[in-house]
Amino acid sequence: MQMQLNDRVALVTGGGSGIGKATARLMAEQGAKIGVLGRSAEQVQQTCDEINQAGGAAIPLIADISQPDQMQQAVQQLVMQWGRLDIVFANAGINGVWAPLEELEPEEWDQTLDINLKGTFLTIKYAAPYLKKQGGSVIITSSVNGTRIFSNTGATAYSCSKAGQVAMAKMLALELARHRVRVNVICPGAISTQIDENTEQRDLDQIREPAHYPAGMIPLTDGQPGKPEQVAQLVLFLASDASDLITGTEIWIDGAQSLLLG
Repeated sequence: MQMQLNDRVALVTGGGSGIGKATARLMAEQGAKIGVLGRSAEQVQQTCDEINQAGGAAIPLIADISQPDQMQQAVQQLVMQWGRLDIVFANAGINGVWAPLEELEPEEWDQTLDINLKGTFLTIKYAAPYLKKQGGSVIITSSVNGTRIFSNTGATAYSCSKAGQVAMAKMLALELARHRVRVNVICPGAISTQIDENTEQRDLDQIREPAHYPAGMIPLTDGQPGKPEQVAQLVLFLASDASDLITGTEIWIDGAQSLLLG
């Protein structure tokens, strides 16, 4: 069986856990060489070890996606290793602080936007010169929040960062089309990951509108959250030639959760 990503090189941010880790492993199984990027050296190395032990090829890249110098160096390190870059999965992000508008501190807003939106910009910015050489695919992890769901009161900074990613993808899809670089967005709903560990929620009950939903809130799965491996399959499709006419498009993967809660 021919592998879908044979001999291609992929950058996966947030690759130490969750969706990023599952995607890095799947892409490697499909023949791609992987640069696994994250802030936790231990988690990133573990992902690389699992890929390499399974017969794939991966190198660790330790960087904070909100820092230009670190991201530029990480991309250069990846290209120096394998001579090219074909796929970028801009996946890293945080939930940040969810709080009423008047309690959300400016520095909390800045942190969420710096990592989620600026970080996505920097990831693609420094990868673009290498993607342009032969064409490629960029996939951005946005969210149902800020795109279809607006009832998560208090998630203002997070939702704005996620909506901004969709706008960025559409702008860059047109800008990079002449270079045969495609840019698409995935919008996951509830997925079993560790992102809730970097979420702080404060005083939301006082501003949240009361609402009652069917048990579980995810119609397709009777309330069960999705798995990172399911999202990885979508990313693989968007990274592969099977989606070679798709660009500037957002795809929701949430079991109809956002249609119910929006």
